[in-house]
Amino acid sequence: MTDDTDPIARVARLACWSGVVAPEPLTGGITNKNYVVRDRGQRFVVRIGDDIPVHQVMRFNELAASLAAAAVGLSPPVIHHEPGVLVLGFVEGKTLGPADVRQRPMLRRILPLLRLCHREMPRRLRGPALIFWVFHILRDYAATIREGKSRWIPELDRLLAAAVTLEAAVGPIEVVYGHNDLLPANFIDDGQRLWLIDWDYAGFNSPLFDLGNLCSNNEVTSEDEAWLLEAYFERPLDGDLRQRYRAMKCASLLRETLWSMVSEIHSTLDFDYVAYTREYLARFEREFAELRNS
Repeated sequence: MTDDTDPIARVARLACWSGVVAPEPLTGGITNKNYVVRDRGQRFVVRIGDDIPVHQVMRFNELAASLAAAAVGLSPPVIHHEPGVLVLGFVEGKTLGPADVRQRPMLRRILPLLRLCHREMPRRLRGPALIFWVFHILRDYAATIREGKSRWIPELDRLLAAAVTLEAAVGPIEVVYGHNDLLPANFIDDGQRLWLIDWDYAGFNSPLFDLGNLCSNNEVTSEDEAWLLEAYFERPLDGDLRQRYRAMKCASLLRETLWSMVSEIHSTLDFDYVAYTREYLARFEREFAELRNS
């Protein structure tokens, strides 16, 4: 096996190391292959992955976001980069799970990270930037699913009709810089502070998406959702904001569902995308039904 086909060999021969290293696989990723490397008495994370056009993941964008996130103190520093490779400082700490994130004390700690991301990262961002408009992404994912002759094609017309309804319900938006992938595993608690990592899907977006994405991925209670919205916007939660937020939360769930449908036919990673699709489709169906009946 050559270095071109063996990611461990590719990581081991990076020019940033001081000598011979022994990369160790880091489990948990559902988009990239990740490795830990010990060198110079420190540990580093190496992310291996090329552009993923079917998911609109562009590595120049991930690099720019990672640099901006490090500059504002959200993420560890970028140590080295080259096409298809990103080397970052290793954060020693606990990777959060949904049960950790949805606790009110943890939401209080996460809120400042969202504000830093939304308000400060654009000031440090360099070069071309992407927009993450979930409704465009849904339409593009649906086209990819059709082209791939997915088993989910019979469901697409119904799901895209729901997306049209949701886009109208969201209405005009404020634009901030979003993380757009607030899965629990993208938060690390080092015992003193939180870190926000993995900027594959970063881009300009409505703050409602990150808020809805955070709550939908971690099943935050309605009471804590209301608290989070009022704390973020620094005003009482009115009916209009609540409905626009709920529509964007549904769109986030639908995006995760279609993302998994695309992954079912395109990803080569060892992950149960079929189960993931079913889980998120069920979550979306419940949330969308509640929104229509409200």
